[in-house]
Amino acid sequence: MHLKKIMIALLIGLILSGCASQPDNSLKAYVGVAAPQHYKVWVEHLELEASGVRHWRMPMGNVGCCWRGPRGPSGSGGFMEPFPNYIAIQWFSFAEQKFYQRLFSLPEGLEDRMREHATYTTSMGTFSRPRDILTIGLAPGGQIVLWIQNQIGNEIEVGRLQANEIEGDASRYQVRTEEYLQRSGEYIEEHGVPTEGW
Repeated sequence: MHLKKIMIALLIGLILSGCASQPDNSLKAYVGVAAPQHYKVWVEHLELEASGVRHWRMPMGNVGCCWRGPRGPSGSGGFMEPFPNYIAIQWFSFAEQKFYQRLFSLPEGLEDRMREHATYTTSMGTFSRPRDILTIGLAPGGQIVLWIQNQIGNEIEVGRLQANEIEGDASRYQVRTEEYLQRSGEYIEEHGVPTEGW
């Protein structure tokens, strides 16, 4: 009887290991939100929808980094499960004291493009994996830029959109705006708030 249990356990183990060796074609994609340095925003709403399957919100809040350079494009976010076909985003720009909003469909074939492997190098060597990170960049003027990558430095721009300016009560962000200006006010005074060229 004991031997029979061992044989059943071994058989189950072989079946499971056979299943595990099948190629996993699922894409566990991540979405993050970024803003240029010194042009921090507050993301009020980030909503994703896989039509007919799931609609969900992703809490976001403060976004201040990173657009370019050794830390960008990258930003905080979460996993997109299942892969959505629509994203809605609404934010407040501290530098402009304006609200923006945009509902957009993801570019056709984006999920397949994100499945494609790209090489990347770390201190451990050179590797290859899907470009499974989507970064949504929010810039002054309501500019939205979409990138896909698997590591900072091999990003590909896959979309550029214009958000709509909407009405909103900027006084709700008075305290946060004062904190923002303490950190970035001098920079804004010197460089202004460019709304093009992002």
